[in-house]
Order: sequence, then structure tokens, then C-alpha cells
Amino acid sequence: MVVVILLLQVRLWVGEGSFAQVWALEQSIAEQREENAELATRNERLYAEVRNLRNEQGAVEERARMNLGLIRDDETFFLVVEN
Repeated sequence: MVVVILLLQVRLWVGEGSFAQVWALEQSIAEQREENAELATRNERLYAEVRNLRNEQGAVEERARMNLGLIRDDETFFLVVEN
């Protein structure tokens, strides 16, 4: 009887389905949920930016000016160089 109880205890603490494995899986799930929350926030921010670019022409022009350095025909470009 003692041997059976010891074998059950060993299986409970070490092996497949043990407390250690369950704890590790719960840790992994918590980390994955945190990462998913961060990615969901990033996706929402990107979706808002896409909506803004689709709905407002000024937003497209602003991005072209900031990222591509575009200027209009009637504008004069000045480059300020800092030392």
C-alpha cells in the first residue's frame, strides 16, 4: 500500500500533468496573454492611423512631408543644419 501511495505521489510531483508542469504552463499562458494585450494595443493604434489616412487628405500630405521630405511647387525649402 505504501509503494502505491509513493508511486502516486511521484507522479503528482514529477512527470506529465504534475504540479510543476501545470505551474509552468500557467506561467506560459500568463506571458502569452500579456504579449497578446501589447499586440492588440499596437494593432488598435495602427488601425486608427489607417482610418486617419483613409479619411483625411491632410494626414497623407503630412506623412509625405515628414517621411519623404516632399514640398509643394509654390513653397521654398530651407534646410537648417545644426552644429
